[in-house]
Amino acid sequence: MLRVALFGAGRIGQVHARSIVESGEAELAWVCDPIEEAASTLAGKYGAKWSPAPGDAIDDKSVDAVLIASATSTHTDLMRDAVLAGKKVLCEKPIDLDMAKIDATWEAIKGSAPFVMLGFNRRFDPSFREVNARVKAGDIGRLRALRVTSRDPQGPPAAYLAVSGGMFRDMTIHDFDMARYFLGQVTEVSAVASHNNDPVFMGANDHAQAMLTLKSADGVLCTIVNSRTCAYGYDQRLEAFGDLGSLEAGNMTATTVRASNAKETEAAGPVLNFFLQRYMPAYKAEFAEFVAAIKEDREPVVGFADGRAALVLAEAAIESVATGKVVTVTRG
Repeated sequence: MLRVALFGAGRIGQVHARSIVESGEAELAWVCDPIEEAASTLAGKYGAKWSPAPGDAIDDKSVDAVLIASATSTHTDLMRDAVLAGKKVLCEKPIDLDMAKIDATWEAIKGSAPFVMLGFNRRFDPSFREVNARVKAGDIGRLRALRVTSRDPQGPPAAYLAVSGGMFRDMTIHDFDMARYFLGQVTEVSAVASHNNDPVFMGANDHAQAMLTLKSADGVLCTIVNSRTCAYGYDQRLEAFGDLGSLEAGNMTATTVRASNAKETEAAGPVLNFFLQRYMPAYKAEFAEFVAAIKEDREPVVGFADGRAALVLAEAAIESVATGKVVTVTRG
């Protein structure tokens, strides 16, 4: 049984705690969070130890792995300390908001045979995985274009925007990884964005919506459409288009019931309104991959290099918006 220490007892930490416990192959050994009430409450729910200091868990030789779900600013320090202590690491995205800090972390851990998996959970969504597998199997012939739509139901508060690193590093980074999942190496990024004249986004010097075009090394195109708000719910769609057809993963509703009458046809219930509803199966599959890779003594399917590459694309998008130019990417 894999003994796991969880760093972070907030909303996403609670999701990961559930995935660990329900996996049947791991034990939640520690919960660490600087907010003691949060740490003790979550630990008490699952019978784990708790501490405000992550070092207590890292120093515990019975701990096999750590799951980093704390604030982004803590990721690299926790990752470095855990790897140097011989622990396997699953870290939420992004690794950090600063490329220099990411590279310094790799320099510090690369000699220690690091096992680091990045939490790009959408790679493990059953629908997106099926589309990817069928593209690779040749179902639509040669892939020509990928379309990714990601819109949040409500915008984040100003306090969150102030520390998020901006839309491209925080929100679009999932979509950059999805683009790389399908396209491989991305060589060009073009982006436009708008704050919608919303004072919250204007005050944060951030974007309310964005549209991006990416191009791969072998000419495959990808469009990404983002919005921080969406009146009809959590809009998560993907389409792969190729010479022989297309494959599409659509939005999910609570049931598959559709109504047809004199006023409407194929009317569905509302789109799922929260990322936990939409992606809980993906989080569980993500943790299952983490355990499987450890047991099979292999690299995880999405690792440190993928986390770095996604941030490279985010930085390229930021540059494109600022300059109005297509940005050439040498490593992404």
